Amino acid sequence: MNRYLQLATYFRYRFGERVQKIPLDAGATCPNRDGTLSRSGCIFCNPSGSGSGMGLQGMNLNDQWDSWYNKYTRSQNAKLFIAYLQSFSNTYGPAEKLSKNLTSIASLQGVMGVSIGTRPDCVDEEKLDIIAKQDLDEIWLELGLQSAHDRTLSLINRGHTYEDFVHAVTLAAERGIKVCAHLIAGLPDETTEDFLRTVEMVSALPVRGIKFHSLYVADDTVLAKMWRSGEYSPMTEDEFIDAIVRAVPKVPSTVVIQRLTGDAWIGELLAPHWGISKRALVDKIMAELVEQDVWQGKEVDAPQHVPLWFTIRENLPRRLREQWDIEYDAVAEKMGFLER
Repeated sequence: MNRYLQLATYFRYRFGERVQKIPLDAGATCPNRDGTLSRSGCIFCNPSGSGSGMGLQGMNLNDQWDSWYNKYTRSQNAKLFIAYLQSFSNTYGPAEKLSKNLTSIASLQGVMGVSIGTRPDCVDEEKLDIIAKQDLDEIWLELGLQSAHDRTLSLINRGHTYEDFVHAVTLAAERGIKVCAHLIAGLPDETTEDFLRTVEMVSALPVRGIKFHSLYVADDTVLAKMWRSGEYSPMTEDEFIDAIVRAVPKVPSTVVIQRLTGDAWIGELLAPHWGISKRALVDKIMAELVEQDVWQGKEVDAPQHVPLWFTIRENLPRRLREQWDIEYDAVAEKMGFLER
């Protein structure tokens, strides 16, 4: 049985089948790159940002979508798709640009949702109203926080505070927009206890999802200079696994843990090399959750046993399905976004 509520399981609850996310590059930039806050960016972010980089290659949203759509319909037989505006801060800039991008996305073949990657200081009521009014089945706002400690946010040159994040989450929740918080373990001058405190603080807010990331050293970043000079040493693999295994029980069982770790492009990764094989690392985390007999929500709202509803009902033995129904019904009203 699963030990946490995975994104794939959540989608199966909602739509009865697999949902594929497609990364899109809308040519966004960032106040930490264009000189508004700084030009150096966050210390771990390379100049090209995360994502596919297709926008930098001159591909518009329709061309990018068609490329991924054709791939996944052929290889995965996928039918339902969510557009993921991933690269840089996609709510930064004029509200009209955001509205235009979302209108374009809504017309894409097979799209049923959107997930918008951005910063907490790049959303306001006008932009959130634009997002909330989209006629799509799934609307997510992915907010990069990384740490709830302002001293760390300053050190890594984020250019915003934890209170900025709280404000953005509150405004989004008021409009029914699901927020997924991005958190990093292993930030400079942070202990595992600091990271766990971040998890606790974020879990107390109306977030609907969390993505955990390990901090990796990418080439052409400030962090790379710190690593080369000995100012920064990454977590060991065992330390990262320990941090995530201790974090998962602190996350309410109704929050979707969308990922346990991130991954870097092999060509840009300098350290740590244990971060290359994402699948192997996730398997080790899963094994350690079983070994320590812990699961999502154990410390906050699910202390009795591993919730059966973390697992797709049809994957369970027949004798457990009635118990699954009882557990599911007990949480469905509280969650408000699952449908059977």
